[in-house]
Amino acid sequence: MSSPVTAPLPGLDPSTAAALNDGLARVEELLRARVSHEDPFIAEASGHLLAAGGKRVRPVLTLLAAQVGEGADERVIAAAAAVELTHLASLYHDDVMDEADLRRGAPSANATYDNSTAILVGDLLFGNASDVVADLGAEAVRIQARTFMRLCGGQIRDDRPCPPDQDPVEYYIGVLRDKTGALIATAARFGAMFGGCDDRTVALLEEYGELLGIAFQLADDLLDIDSRPGVSGKTPGTDLREGVDTLPVLLVRRSARPEDARLLNLLDADLSNDEQGVAEALELLRAHPAMEEARVYTRGIAARAQEQLTPLPESAAVDALRTLAASVVDRAV
Repeated sequence: MSSPVTAPLPGLDPSTAAALNDGLARVEELLRARVSHEDPFIAEASGHLLAAGGKRVRPVLTLLAAQVGEGADERVIAAAAAVELTHLASLYHDDVMDEADLRRGAPSANATYDNSTAILVGDLLFGNASDVVADLGAEAVRIQARTFMRLCGGQIRDDRPCPPDQDPVEYYIGVLRDKTGALIATAARFGAMFGGCDDRTVALLEEYGELLGIAFQLADDLLDIDSRPGVSGKTPGTDLREGVDTLPVLLVRRSARPEDARLLNLLDADLSNDEQGVAEALELLRAHPAMEEARVYTRGIAARAQEQLTPLPESAAVDALRTLAASVVDRAV
């Protein structure tokens, strides 16, 4: 059985690509088995977002981190599936909180079913992920629990304004470190752990994963402003409609140039049902120096992720991880 997700990296060493695609196929098989349920409705709702596809960045990272060591055994495959189940579960909850209608180009679970079903299916998937991790030992359970706490803490802080005594950009990056970076860090940590890497390599790859997660989210923030409908597959301006201040917006607010008065008025307005206002704000943002500043910042985070790999012996897997860090930002910068 082939995986619907193939190695998303250009120029991979053929043996690395083959191992990665084989691992992804095994992860996908386990994911489908895990979202299955004796109740047809629960099985359908649990598999709703899985069937929509996705980049599978977290399983890819787990598998590549394992290749830095001895490669992927059944524990690595299980760990990769567990982090993806955790990610999928978080998406069900995110869509309810965001009142989203679409996810990965398909109707969201809350739109397809209802909010209560989406929340409960998310809880079911979190439980499913924990059940997979329970077979990997006490340390893995502890890591999973602490990751989950960080995810929730990051989401809570993301929904609250930056405290007046904190720098808004630093606060936002801290939110991303927990909300997005924590699970991607765990994906790398699990791969390295169960791939037989030593403690130093595990720590380096964990920090690499956390920085990769921050860069990944910052690139998404840029795409939300700079993408064009029908080109990237994203609907631009979603964050503006939801009143979310991402890095480019925070940098605009920090600069506060006199010529930004109109843009700042739009950013302070309720744009949830104002498509003309969203379009104007996007046009002004795309021309603002804050966009290039945000791109430079994003490239810098990706470069820091790559620097974590410097102490590791050169290998095809390390080279692939270096390429992965570049690829997550290349789509936006």
